Amino acid sequence: MTKSPEILFKPFSYNGLELRNRIVMAPMTRQFSPGNVPNQMVADYYRRRAEGGVGLIVTEGTFINHKAANGYKNVPRIYGDDALDGWKRVVDGVHEAGGKIIPQIWHVGAIREKGMEPDFDVPGHGPSAIATGKRETPVEMSLADIHETVEAFGEAAANAKKVGFDGVEIHGAHGYLIDQFFWERSNQRTDDYGGSFENRNRFAKEIVEAVRSAVGPDFPIVFRYSQWKMDDYETKLAETPEKLKELLDTLVTAGVDIFHASTRRFWIPEFEDSELNLAGWTKKLSGKPTITVGCIGLDDPSWVIAQSTGIDKLIDRFENDEFDLAAVGRQLIADPDWLKKVRDGSFDAINTYSKQNLKALN
Repeated sequence: MTKSPEILFKPFSYNGLELRNRIVMAPMTRQFSPGNVPNQMVADYYRRRAEGGVGLIVTEGTFINHKAANGYKNVPRIYGDDALDGWKRVVDGVHEAGGKIIPQIWHVGAIREKGMEPDFDVPGHGPSAIATGKRETPVEMSLADIHETVEAFGEAAANAKKVGFDGVEIHGAHGYLIDQFFWERSNQRTDDYGGSFENRNRFAKEIVEAVRSAVGPDFPIVFRYSQWKMDDYETKLAETPEKLKELLDTLVTAGVDIFHASTRRFWIPEFEDSELNLAGWTKKLSGKPTITVGCIGLDDPSWVIAQSTGIDKLIDRFENDEFDLAAVGRQLIADPDWLKKVRDGSFDAINTYSKQNLKALN
């Protein structure tokens, strides 16, 4: 028998972020913003998910005002009057539908290649001149580049607050720029931003501090991080709970309110001798609220073959107070009313996820 989902509908409150329930729409790159400006279709897309009952929406990655920040076509930026006007329409629509929304602010780092918007001549920038996967070798960032990027994250957060967002999420996961500084394989610097674990965490620390300075004490800062990278699902940024605590303590001191612990399957234990997943360990070690994510409502991380499932495992972990919020991705792309169906217990009405229906249900 399917368990009651009522625990998912308890309100959540932290540092001014007041949510009607515990379900978050996960950030997912969409490439539906020509000219890097969110348009009315983007506004309608997010409003529809708010109308479906989601408590918090985290937008797709929106790139900051640095020359090498973007790595994909038709993704939105979070600077410039035209883009901010677009985001204002998005925010207003979500609020009118009773939801809350925060942008994910983003720099792709070495993932970028020449020929990408907005300046086609700018190559990727990373902590070191080390290519990832089959990509071009990036430019090693100078200290001036680092300082400009830190300032650009602060500017992005200030812009988010100005247009009415309810907080901001810093993208520090999945092998993008902040994560490239974390990761010893991609960060071979010999200055204060490389070498020791403490030094490799310095870039993220300064970004969080800049964001906190830009938005003040009462504006929620979420930090998304992962152990895995796009080209290495098995790696671990922190091999032990002790190493993970070192990273988390640095970020908490800098000003993080909530951690978004990205995993591919939320039910997988993170370390030996414990059933806690990454979000569970993060909450235990940091004392901060956490968001879990990874195949919620699905049986597999594959974009093609995943099938819809129940959520009893998720409810069990909520009842054990392992984490505070749960981010749902593909199910909310495929069905904006997924959460309503969860509440009603009508799982037989939830469509099996398929890649083919994304545009139809945009």
